[in-house]
Amino acid sequence: MSALGELVRSVPPESTQQAVGYPSLFLLVVLGSLVPVVPTGAVVSSAAVVAFHHTSPFSLLIVFGVASFAAFLGDVGLYWLGRRGVRSRGGSRWLERLRARAAPERLEQAQQRLRAHGVLVLVLSRLVPAGRIPIMLACLLSAMPLRRFVRGDIPACLAWAATYQLIGLLGGTLFPEPWQGVAAAVGLTLVISLAPALWRRVRSAEEGNGEA
Repeated sequence: MSALGELVRSVPPESTQQAVGYPSLFLLVVLGSLVPVVPTGAVVSSAAVVAFHHTSPFSLLIVFGVASFAAFLGDVGLYWLGRRGVRSRGGSRWLERLRARAAPERLEQAQQRLRAHGVLVLVLSRLVPAGRIPIMLACLLSAMPLRRFVRGDIPACLAWAATYQLIGLLGGTLFPEPWQGVAAAVGLTLVISLAPALWRRVRSAEEGNGEA
C-alpha cells in the first residue's frame, strides 16, 4: 500500500507526475510481473484514477503505454529466465518458483488450453486472476520459442493494461476525491484477484461434503 500512496502523493503538479509517477508505475509493474510482491492491477488502476483527476487526458494514454510496456518487459524477462531453467540440467530458481506457484491441476488445465488455442490463451491468462503463471509454465514446458511467446504476450499486456485502467476510470468517475477513487479501485481489483481462489475453496468444500 505504501507504493500506492507514493503514486497518489506524486500527482498534484503535472511535472511531478512525469518525474516520479510514471517511473514509479513502470518499476512497480515490472517488479510485480517478475515477483508476486506488488499488486500490479491495483497500481495501474490507482495511476488511472490519479491521471483522471489531476492531469491532462493525454496522461491516461501515457499510463496505458507505460503499464502495458512494463508488463510486457516483466513477462518476457520472466519467460527468458524460465527458459534458461528449462535448458539447464539443474534447472533454476526462477523455474522452481514458477512451478511452486502453479498447482498441478491448474498446470494441466493450462497445458490443455495451450494445445487447443495456442498463443491466444496468453490474452485470457493475463485477464484471469492467477492465470498468468500456469499458462507461462505450460508455454515453457512445451518449449515454446521466445518469439512466439512475445507475439502472444503483446496483445495480452495491452488488454490487461486497458482492463485495469478502465477499473481505475470507473473509480475516478464515481467519487469526487482522488483518494476515494483510488480506494475503490484498489478494493475492486483485490476482490477480482481473490474471487477465483475463494470460489475454488467453496467448490472444494462442497465436493468434500458431498463425498462425506
